[in-house]
Amino acid sequence: MATVTEPATKGHVIQEIYPPHPEGLVGGNHNIVTLGDKIADVVIGGHTPKAWWGFFLFGFMLLQGLVVGLTYLFYMGTGVWGINQPVAWGLAIVNFVWWIGIGHAGTLISAILLLMHQKWRTSINRYAEAMTLFAVSCAGIFPLVHMGRPWVGYWIFPMPMNYGAWPQPRSPLMWDAFAVSTYLTVSLVFWYVGLIPDLAVLRDTAKNKLQRITYGMLSLGWRGSAYHWRRYEKLYLLLAGLGTPLVFSVHTIVSFDFAVAIVPLWHATIFPPFFVAGAIYSGFAMVVWLAVPLRHFYGMKDFITMKHMELCAKVMIATGLLVSFGYFCELWMGWYSHSEFEWSTTYQRIWAGPYWWSYWVLIFTNTVFPQLLWFKRIRTNELLLFIIAGSVHVGMWFERYVIIITLTRDHSPGAWGRYAPTEWDYAIMLGSVGLFITLFCLFIKFLPMISITEMREFLPFKQGGRDGHAVMENAK
Repeated sequence: MATVTEPATKGHVIQEIYPPHPEGLVGGNHNIVTLGDKIADVVIGGHTPKAWWGFFLFGFMLLQGLVVGLTYLFYMGTGVWGINQPVAWGLAIVNFVWWIGIGHAGTLISAILLLMHQKWRTSINRYAEAMTLFAVSCAGIFPLVHMGRPWVGYWIFPMPMNYGAWPQPRSPLMWDAFAVSTYLTVSLVFWYVGLIPDLAVLRDTAKNKLQRITYGMLSLGWRGSAYHWRRYEKLYLLLAGLGTPLVFSVHTIVSFDFAVAIVPLWHATIFPPFFVAGAIYSGFAMVVWLAVPLRHFYGMKDFITMKHMELCAKVMIATGLLVSFGYFCELWMGWYSHSEFEWSTTYQRIWAGPYWWSYWVLIFTNTVFPQLLWFKRIRTNELLLFIIAGSVHVGMWFERYVIIITLTRDHSPGAWGRYAPTEWDYAIMLGSVGLFITLFCLFIKFLPMISITEMREFLPFKQGGRDGHAVMENAK
């Protein structure tokens, strides 16, 4: 039973005290008004935390490395990279697969968890969707510049017949182009549709004319009528259904870049599920990584609670075990197949080759260290979660690096080589990190990082909410 406090001074509004949320997914003493004000005030309140400027300037500084690196690359050509024969693929493809993996959690949280009636997605889906868009944007840079002639990159799409050109349908490059562009398009539409009611909230509460005009145009005339809500809920559910298969198809197709090649340890049917599990693993690690500064510097601990952090950690341990099983399968099949090339390549990778150390860095950061997440004390410790999530990012990057350097030791010893990235490889890689940080900082500056509409629906009835998400119940 709710109680009522006495007003502290004359003229104060009496604030009702509500019981704690039964599932621990909302903290504080919020109703639909205070919740909306708390989230919207980050955008239209005019106060920017000092930490935001620190992150933004750091990301913008790294972004200059991308600008300079790409400019020099276009001027000199891909020879400025460390790629050679036999390692014709270098850090560009490593970074491409790494960024695509990070971008997986957004659609998983928004689409699949919505269809599965998982209420805890509500506080993290908005910034996870934005994370997806920015990560895929960073990923798209690398295959484009790796082509050598990015100005004709549109040739990978179907062209009019009078051009006399058509993409090679057996090339994984074309599969990547269609898969990633479809994923980006659906994710962008899904993200924007979810934003429309919140943009209308910002329009109605904005403090200056420019904000009202801008958010008014972006809200597409949303009035909150029953007709609008009906169409919104149907469209949101439809996009969730479209996005669900994309979670599995995109990284499956990316894995075909390697699996269709007749290269030891690449030509394996385990690659599609292995890559999908790894993508979800790294994606949730990024969700945790971004949640920590949002909780601390923006005071969002009432909405992104430790329960959310613990649930993300549980997803990480589950997908981490799947990834670890994939590593074991690679070793097992290399030995059990009795293939001279498979086992010799495996032995070079884990012990006798020049890059054996990278394999064990991968195993420690991706498999051994995250086992700490089995303990509840670790899952509910924000600092340790942040460190483990960072370990997963390092491990997933090294996973792709280990796959690429397999090319240094192929079938014939006469074709063996070495691979060493140059400063331009690292400049573009760190520059892509700067691009991601810059875009995310701008996102939380100008758009609500948490869905106001869905959080209001999520509140219990006594606090003015609907005790859950209405899309699944109403969109029939």
